[in-house]
Amino acid sequence: MKATRWILLVGIAVVLIFAVPKLYDVVFKRSYGSEPAQAIENNDSVATFAGGCFWCMEPPFEKLDGVSEVVSGYIGGETENPSYEEVSAGETGHIEAVQVYYDPDVVSYETLLDVFWRQIDPTDDGGQFVDRGDQYVSAIFYHSEDQKKAGMQSKEDIQNSGRFDQSIVTPIEEATTFYVAEDYHQDYYKENELRYKFYRKNSGRDQFLDKYWGNEREVDIPEVKSTSYSKAELKEMLTPIQYEVTQEDGTEKAFDNKYWDNKEQGIYVDIVSGEPLFSSSDKYESGTGWPSFTKPLVPQNIVEKEDKSFFTVRTEIRSKEADSHLGHVFEDGPEPTGLRYCMNSAAMDFIPLDEMEEKGYGEYIETVKNGAESE
Repeated sequence: MKATRWILLVGIAVVLIFAVPKLYDVVFKRSYGSEPAQAIENNDSVATFAGGCFWCMEPPFEKLDGVSEVVSGYIGGETENPSYEEVSAGETGHIEAVQVYYDPDVVSYETLLDVFWRQIDPTDDGGQFVDRGDQYVSAIFYHSEDQKKAGMQSKEDIQNSGRFDQSIVTPIEEATTFYVAEDYHQDYYKENELRYKFYRKNSGRDQFLDKYWGNEREVDIPEVKSTSYSKAELKEMLTPIQYEVTQEDGTEKAFDNKYWDNKEQGIYVDIVSGEPLFSSSDKYESGTGWPSFTKPLVPQNIVEKEDKSFFTVRTEIRSKEADSHLGHVFEDGPEPTGLRYCMNSAAMDFIPLDEMEEKGYGEYIETVKNGAESE
């Protein structure tokens, strides 16, 4: 009888300490409020994501090159300086979230979005995994119009990918005051490794992610070429026509260029930087003799500028990172956009579908495949 009682007591102790680690922290480390995040003092940019328990959202971002810090905290509520106890009880309207400080010259916001989607259940609007309630829902909080556009595009891509059999409900909202959580929540997965692993294993998160992402849980980060070449270096690495088009705003000959009639599946990337630009699934025969597309693959990599050359006003298209001249966009294209992105082959490199994974563009494979199937 004594032995049975002893085993029962030990079992209860294990549950209290390991199975409910958040309860442990409430009991032994009660907090009395948080503080707003400080302004960025270096050249970093900031991104904010909510994906349920913020302990689980720190590790995937912290391991990325270009990310200097990931901070756990609270966002979206009305109460100033909320405490963990208030937020976790659903009393303040705040959501557990992480703020990611990153160098956009090393890691793009689009890559952060790709990492984010691989951590959550975007079809659940009642919480995330074992953590239930509005304080644990997923969300993207944007800090600029560019981030808003990138978030909306990535959400659309996830919805159209067919990976999930339910609608994507993760909202995209403007960032408000972010309150830094109490010290004991920061880097919890490092400071309390055993309890974190026990919680994570029993949360259901990894089981869900394995089911829906499988061997694609890790993001394939494209190897972006340097964009800080000198004119001499560019002349050395580019052919004469490539240099003329990208650096001198030239135009190659119609019907006498590399990709005007290319019908192979894949993506088109900037010849200088490697940033993804267009998909074969959006390419169509325009009859102009230049490769034409109805829309960009990654709108954030496209910059529009007014072009008043040749005694007319046109909309020039340039790449964001390399600032390469690509071509022009016209309003005489087919549905669904009614646009014709008329590009120069010399400004782009084509990555065939069967080489995309190897060359770091694996995240766009489903987009290319699904687009081809819908044609």
